[in-house]
Amino acid sequence: MTAVQYHELALLMSLNKAPIAVQKQCRAFDRLEMIQDRYLQSIKPVQRTYVLQALHWLENDNCGVIGWFDEAYPALLRSIERPPMVLFFKGRVELLSQASVALVGSRKASHYGLQVTEQLARQCARSGVVVVSGLAMGIDAAAHRAAVDYGATVAVLGTGIDQVYPRRNRDLYELMSHQGLIISEFSPGTPARMDHFPRRNRIISGMTKGVVVVEAARRSGSISTALSALREGREVGAVPNSIFAKSQEGCHWLLKEGADLITCTNDILAWFDLSADESDQQSACTTPKHLANNPLFANVSNDPVSLDELVERTGLSVAEVSEQLLLLELEGLITAIPGGYIKVGRR
Repeated sequence: MTAVQYHELALLMSLNKAPIAVQKQCRAFDRLEMIQDRYLQSIKPVQRTYVLQALHWLENDNCGVIGWFDEAYPALLRSIERPPMVLFFKGRVELLSQASVALVGSRKASHYGLQVTEQLARQCARSGVVVVSGLAMGIDAAAHRAAVDYGATVAVLGTGIDQVYPRRNRDLYELMSHQGLIISEFSPGTPARMDHFPRRNRIISGMTKGVVVVEAARRSGSISTALSALREGREVGAVPNSIFAKSQEGCHWLLKEGADLITCTNDILAWFDLSADESDQQSACTTPKHLANNPLFANVSNDPVSLDELVERTGLSVAEVSEQLLLLELEGLITAIPGGYIKVGRR
């Protein structure tokens, strides 16, 4: 890296921590160089150690930085009230220029929530829409995993770009750094802090056409992301769920407030004037022909049903029910969860 590059990065990192009023004034200029003389005294410089650490990280493959004055800066993100002055990235930076939607939700997701997320994310990615989320456990991770095989997912971090939080998502982080994209406004080495995640959420909503909340409590980061989207005039959708579950109250509240009802991928793709491939839609909900008249499979739904209940409903013996359940699990059509068995979508 040259001395000029060091100076530019140091200024961008300083601007990212500058007062909001100073940032707003600086965004009115056309070039970074124009800021130096006028506002340098108003900006607290970043310590040299942190700048050198960032420069060292930039030497790695697929790593880079985009400043407010770069053409590659995401167009939608420019329009929000408080856009970041700098974005560190790792992976396929071209994804920033593509149409995208955010899928967010609970870290402690139900099997239903994970199943819905995987289906929505997979079909959005197949239709050419990039799936954006926050690399958290639960809904976020499920969205990334379903879309990463299509190279169409972006993770926005609430930590430094080189930090994996939570650590259990390290394998997913590494996969996305090659097949997807990871971005953060926080410089390398920055640890997780509670106040970082609301800042991350404004980027998730700010860079996307809309936000879909799959599962969320009334007071949660997912709802704050949706509210950020509403403030910026973006689309907001929510997936319905059980009215008895406290963990779903956020989605139902959003629906009461006028969010779009999301029951299939086409509800999301309509925001982009797109529609999912019919065969893809049908494959997710069509009962396999060889099970069309199977009484056991017919008695398994999205709500858990126990072995004893299946024996009672079907009139089959325990041994017969157990054998058929095992075969259905091997086909990927049902799965065992606490409380019994439920159907799962076709992969």
